[in-house]
Amino acid sequence: MSSALGVHGIAPGPAVAALLIGGSAGAFDVLRAILRCLPAALDLPVIVVLHLSSRPPDGLPELLAIDCALPVKQAEDKEPLVPGTVYVAPPGYHLLVESHRAFALSADAPVHFSRPSIDVLFESARDTYGAAMIAILLSGASVDGAAAMQEIHAAGAITIVQTPASAEAGAMPLAALALFQPTFTGSPDDIVRRLPALLARSTTVSSRSPS
Repeated sequence: MSSALGVHGIAPGPAVAALLIGGSAGAFDVLRAILRCLPAALDLPVIVVLHLSSRPPDGLPELLAIDCALPVKQAEDKEPLVPGTVYVAPPGYHLLVESHRAFALSADAPVHFSRPSIDVLFESARDTYGAAMIAILLSGASVDGAAAMQEIHAAGAITIVQTPASAEAGAMPLAALALFQPTFTGSPDDIVRRLPALLARSTTVSSRSPS
């Protein structure tokens, strides 16, 4: 059952194996705040699609790395996903996660006028990770990401949508909320406060595994 971010406790589920974040207009500063809260010892990959027409896309990894404890890089075709790394979708290509947990780049037509598309990444990650991931949809001026978030939620993964009232551009979170009720909704501060505990599910489960 979905709940607000202020409510403690989440339903039991599989260890988190990936964190996905998508956003567009108004999402840059929120994304930086989220990356700041990630521990240096995070044992899963973080994959980001951000539409930023007003900023130089080639410099996005460097901008995000300024106050992030994890290495940040642009994802490359056929590159295996490495835990503890933040990957940013390159400009002009769709980014997909293949079944063997390596990236694929595609020059297929834009989706919702966007390439890279949040929907394309999220749908491929759903097929690879199923319920073992967290997906976050932030501020944005399009509907990109909403349909895939619904599919990810139906697969049993944790879904977090920024509240439209806290978003600089509310169209993207509003589109998601019109389709389904995510695991959590919250302001940027709520998301940053809650996310470390959700990610701890990965390390907690791993630490209980036989060595």
